[in-house]
Amino acid sequence: MELRQINDYLWEIPRHGEMRVPGRIYASRAMMEELRDDPALNQVENVACLPGIVGYSLAMPDIHWGYGFPIGGVAAIDAEDGVISPGGVGYDINCGVRLIRTNLKRADIANDIERLGDALYKAIPAGVGSEGAIPSLSIAELKKVVRDGVRWAVANGYAKPEDLNHIEEQGCLAGADPDAVSEEAYKRGHKQLGTLGSGNHFLECEEVDEIYAPEVAKALGLELGQVTVLIHSGSRGLGHQTCDDYLRKIGKNLDSYNFKLPDRQLAAAPIKSPEGRAYLAAMAAAANFAWCNRQLMTYLAERAFMEALHIGPKELGFALVYDVCHNIAKFEEHQIDGRTLRVCVHRKGATRAFPPGHPALPPGLREIGQPVLIPGDMGRYSFVLIGLENSMRETFGSTCHGAGRVLSRHQAKKEARGRDLVAELARQGVIVRAASRATVAEEMPMAYKDVANVVEVMEAAGVSRKVARLKPFLVVKG
Repeated sequence: MELRQINDYLWEIPRHGEMRVPGRIYASRAMMEELRDDPALNQVENVACLPGIVGYSLAMPDIHWGYGFPIGGVAAIDAEDGVISPGGVGYDINCGVRLIRTNLKRADIANDIERLGDALYKAIPAGVGSEGAIPSLSIAELKKVVRDGVRWAVANGYAKPEDLNHIEEQGCLAGADPDAVSEEAYKRGHKQLGTLGSGNHFLECEEVDEIYAPEVAKALGLELGQVTVLIHSGSRGLGHQTCDDYLRKIGKNLDSYNFKLPDRQLAAAPIKSPEGRAYLAAMAAAANFAWCNRQLMTYLAERAFMEALHIGPKELGFALVYDVCHNIAKFEEHQIDGRTLRVCVHRKGATRAFPPGHPALPPGLREIGQPVLIPGDMGRYSFVLIGLENSMRETFGSTCHGAGRVLSRHQAKKEARGRDLVAELARQGVIVRAASRATVAEEMPMAYKDVANVVEVMEAAGVSRKVARLKPFLVVKG
């Protein structure tokens, strides 16, 4: 594969063969040396073949192999003549991250962390098939959830109205149609609101241990030594089934769309086709379920904090900083070749990073730009970033989403054989509560890139800026 270096942090795969646009990868030289033989780069090429794609097929520095699209992939598709690809969103629709700040300092709860871990693990069901966080909802009520997103949580006492301005899309993606979601998807999801799930999903208690942009950190209510909570989860069984349903439907009709794709995992339908419109409506519904899921976990976590620490809500000061999604497709306007074009931006393992002044941001955030939440791994750190103007010029308003895997789950479990990872992490000052030691092995820190290197690439590229670093001290995993 030919790779041209554009600058210290940007590489290009020139357009060739069936590619409609070039491919571009954000990476340091050291990262690119490791990526050169990675099949994820072939996926960047493949995405560049999608009908209607404009600009570039992009990959962030946390790129790794995924279904159809690489994880860390971004593609903007013409909203009039292009396609929608479920593989460009992923199975876990609106997998995302939210950050909650508190009035507590890490030193205040040094002797209570074990008890807090027990309370959080008890309050928020975790693991494969976890359910039962709140009373089971009827299908009719669940349809209200997928239609209204976090507005449903506000109406039912699980959220405050002001939370909506701290959630991407105010916690409800327009265009959701409850009837576009299958009965099987509802069956899988109706007991799963407020549950963490398994795999790389987690709830972490973290300490703000470094601040890079004091004025932005202050605006977000973040300060050194502060206890924060990071929640990473998505749409659970409902979203997975929705993706599966539409991959099957679109795959059956693929030969009738009059275009060729280099990989059937890229299965795509014209945006304006019946299948394309139905998928977008179902995807929005699953996205709204995911936002509501993270909101209910926030509600449950707040109660667990108060119970474990014997404090009230005012002393605790649980407040939502922001919630971002990183598996989504959205209609946005971007400047392409000097003209404003409405596009469907696929972000699969990538985060929206709108700059200061962007009209999509609520008034309270418009002056500073969109917060971006980048989880790392259990043993090191996570980051809070802010979007910059260059993101609109180069990445369709997008940045990285996490550390990015370097070991498959199978490889990680093999590396972990014979090790007590829970004890190792405890010696590093990180207490772990997990449903399965196998999950801890799959998610071991060495299975991931150093997230500090990932966020450094995007800062050097002028796409996003570091605001604060968060160090974990308590992890709840499936």
